[in-house]
Amino acid sequence: MGRSSVNGQLDLLLLGSLGAGDAHGYALIARIHERSGARIELQEGSVYPALHKLEAAGCVASRWADDDGGRRRVYALTGAGHAELARKVEEWKGFSAAVQGVLGAAS
Repeated sequence: MGRSSVNGQLDLLLLGSLGAGDAHGYALIARIHERSGARIELQEGSVYPALHKLEAAGCVASRWADDDGGRRRVYALTGAGHAELARKVEEWKGFSAAVQGVLGAAS
């Protein structure tokens, strides 16, 4: 999928991926790529600023963790993040249904 297709839903993708468990940024990129059937490829240059924005909004919290490759910042959903994920999922379902309605009408 092109970058413009994903940009408006980047927060939803990151929150949803964190719903599967805590992870560092690169692991989130890989998780999203894998779960999308390799259709979504995110760049670090867009993921990390989005994670910082979500952290500033209180939706995610981060901590330093030691890894085989050194120290990495690991992100986790907060209570507010779980609520925001639920809100964004409902918003997405509504949008998706609206698009399906338009596409169905065009067929």
